Amino acid sequence: MSFKKKDNTAILAPLGKKTFVERLKDEKYLQAMALAGVIWMLIFCYVPMYGIIVAFKENYRVSQKLFSWEFLTSGWAKNFGFQHFIAFFEDPECANVFINTLGISILKLLICFPAPIIFALLINEVKFTGFKKTVQTITYLPHFLSWVVLGGILTTWLDASGLFNELLIKAGIIDEGIHFLAYPKYFWAITIISDLWKDLGWNTILYLAAITGIDQALYEAARVDGANRWQMMYKITLPCIKSTVVIMLILNVGGLFNSNFDQIFVLWNTLNQSRANVIDIYTYHAAMSYGRYSYAAAIGLFKSVLSFVLLYVTNKITKKVNDVSLF
Repeated sequence: MSFKKKDNTAILAPLGKKTFVERLKDEKYLQAMALAGVIWMLIFCYVPMYGIIVAFKENYRVSQKLFSWEFLTSGWAKNFGFQHFIAFFEDPECANVFINTLGISILKLLICFPAPIIFALLINEVKFTGFKKTVQTITYLPHFLSWVVLGGILTTWLDASGLFNELLIKAGIIDEGIHFLAYPKYFWAITIISDLWKDLGWNTILYLAAITGIDQALYEAARVDGANRWQMMYKITLPCIKSTVVIMLILNVGGLFNSNFDQIFVLWNTLNQSRANVIDIYTYHAAMSYGRYSYAAAIGLFKSVLSFVLLYVTNKITKKVNDVSLF
């Protein structure tokens, strides 16, 4: 409802009676902010989609112009343009790439997704403000360091003479140092733990914000009924942030084929590549090391289609089960 003055008297005027132009004029600053975001998406997200055509070319060269007639009329791949997709599935490394990608992503979903929710619930129960802010600050800090910096730190710590080995030797767990990044069997664990370390605090912010919006009268009523903190957490807090959790779950499932390229790239080496060779790393080497740009574009397009299907299916399932969806 909005107020309009007439003869020094405030009267109510329903917003629904305003025309589109009037509403647009009233919200001009908000619309300008939204328009800037739309323009950014058009330029950097939609216009570049024209480059998808590279995936169906025989062998794209960097010297070719995407908007040239020569590019459009020459070098189409065989098998109706799906030659590179077929070649990827016929590659002996294909199965290992999918296993590594899904293995790391599913473990992150099972471990790194619920961890911020649990951490937010626990932080919310802390009543001592000083301790609460200290814990939040400490857990937020790693997020502001790039994976290049953190990768260098982890490489040093995980060296045979690094911090972790010294601690393990002093604790009597091992007798001599282990170069952890040289052994493929440790790579997945290192990836999951380092990802949790970097983003646990930052991912907690969203859930803490959702918890802050819960009506405190619900907790007061629960206390009157004799509920303890654990019961209030389970019966009030979790149900009230369910929609936020479901939305984040949809986005995380949709990103199962994205294994955090930055993280794996800085931890990857020739010794652990059998467990580190995910789709993003495989695509990067296909393009940058071997110059197979069309092949790499085909793999990237295939991954994007799979991600969209996962996102759509998960959204449909959550909408049917919990009546909460992203779209």
